[in-house]
Amino acid sequence: AREVHLLIPLPLLIPCLARCGASFDELYKALKIDLNADANCAWHIQRNENQTIRLIFSYFEFAPSSSCETESIKVYDGSSTNSPLLGQVCNDTDAIPVFQSSSDSLTFVITTNSEDFERSFFVYYYFESEIRNCGGQLTGPNGTLTSPNYPAPYPEFAYCVWHIEAPKNSKIQLEFQDFFLELDLNCRFDFIAVYDGPTTDTGLIGKVCGRSQPTFESSSNVMTVVLSTDYANSYRGFSAYYTSSPLPTLLTCSSDSMTIVLNKTYLASLGYNETHVRLNDPSCSPVITDPVIFSFPLASCGTIKKDDGHSITYTNIISLSATGNIITRQKSIQIIVKCIMENNSTLEVVYITKDNIIHKTIALGRYNVSMSFYDSDSFSEPIQQSPYYVDLNQTLFTQVSLHSTDPNLLVFIDTCVASPEPDFGSLTYDLIRSGCNKDDTVETYPLLEHYARFKFNAFKFLQSFASVYLQCDILICDSNITNSRCTQGCISRRKRDISSYLWKTNTVVGPIRVKRDFRSADHSACVVTPTVLTVLTFMEPKASPKQSTLCHMFQVSQLRKK
Repeated sequence: AREVHLLIPLPLLIPCLARCGASFDELYKALKIDLNADANCAWHIQRNENQTIRLIFSYFEFAPSSSCETESIKVYDGSSTNSPLLGQVCNDTDAIPVFQSSSDSLTFVITTNSEDFERSFFVYYYFESEIRNCGGQLTGPNGTLTSPNYPAPYPEFAYCVWHIEAPKNSKIQLEFQDFFLELDLNCRFDFIAVYDGPTTDTGLIGKVCGRSQPTFESSSNVMTVVLSTDYANSYRGFSAYYTSSPLPTLLTCSSDSMTIVLNKTYLASLGYNETHVRLNDPSCSPVITDPVIFSFPLASCGTIKKDDGHSITYTNIISLSATGNIITRQKSIQIIVKCIMENNSTLEVVYITKDNIIHKTIALGRYNVSMSFYDSDSFSEPIQQSPYYVDLNQTLFTQVSLHSTDPNLLVFIDTCVASPEPDFGSLTYDLIRSGCNKDDTVETYPLLEHYARFKFNAFKFLQSFASVYLQCDILICDSNITNSRCTQGCISRRKRDISSYLWKTNTVVGPIRVKRDFRSADHSACVVTPTVLTVLTFMEPKASPKQSTLCHMFQVSQLRKK
């Protein structure tokens, strides 16, 4: 006899059939929304819970011919459409959209065009709660992952994210050995979503639920797995195992260039050799032909750049096609190469298309960003001596530099904090926070391509702390996007991001000491280049009464205990 499982949704799971717009204050709710042409409907969620809201669009169907300009879902971080925009869902969204508010209110608006078509959406929300043993980081060539409480029923309101990273130049095979989630034709309630890459923003490979043993394969050494559950009908969950295997095509991306390596044996297996290989710009030739290696600046050789708000992608295409003949019986092949700038790193993707079959590879790199002090506001002469001795209240000129061949990028200083401890785990003092100047002496300079600049007056911490460390978070944007985060400047209230990957990097600079300590300091100072990332240090001297008064002038309310 074979074991049979019947998955019957309970009445509790029947969602509310929503009209065009409404306001809700329940702790959680599921909505089935059906709309036709020319709709413009807003839903508001607000409850005095002092908790954030998670909103999940587990199913959406727009009119087939619609675009983001004509039909969309827009989600706002607050009680009205005047609140900051968290994001947008469109017909071409390649993900299961999940949004998280920064407070206890949230608004979303659905707009449709004039096409006669019945749109359908399923969305549910809940006020966030913490789930233990939920998600995590997995590294290495193989490993296992299970749902929380497995094999006991998984918890309600779980949103677990596993980031898998295998060795460079490999791809991941994920196999679910045991899989038992709530059954639904469109997997609207409880589901597993698997993404080809390090984020949940794009690259959805598949969404599954019910009883099965699904398998997935990434195009790269990076894969993301999500478990999302609602408020009822929990089952055993899942147990999965992943392995990795080598890739036939290697890709490396940096801030300056991309490099593609094609093995001649691999080309021969496709029926081609090095004479059949072309980039978007055919005048760009391989630098080496055995193996076939292309290496070129990011903004050259016909490379196309796109900013989707979360990342900047540089795309080129290697075409394999026969030459010198009137006819051919060989299939044309395209290798679509993508460098995606993400989270203090570069994500590299290769798509290989052959008769509409797409294969991909992904690896990780890094932005090249540095920070240095300069001797004046001309920013022409960097301070190369370390330690850098200064006077208390002296103006310090600081520059962040992005080293990239792409001229159409902007660098923005999002946050800079100081601390008397190098781990930033005790007292901290904000110089800049969310693009806003928090210290009265801070002045930022206008954006200048690959450079971000600011100045402030040197200070020291009270209570006999000997050192000060400075750490800055840096954002990088496409200068052709007029409303990017880099051009928005100071934002006092910001979106909380539910993904572990943000498009920013972190850098530090220093050391620096007050000149009074020069005679007693160790004179074994070293000379460093401006591109070396070091630590900013302010040494505390023995203060005279006049100096103590000056120090107290800098003790403001922003000094806080974490």
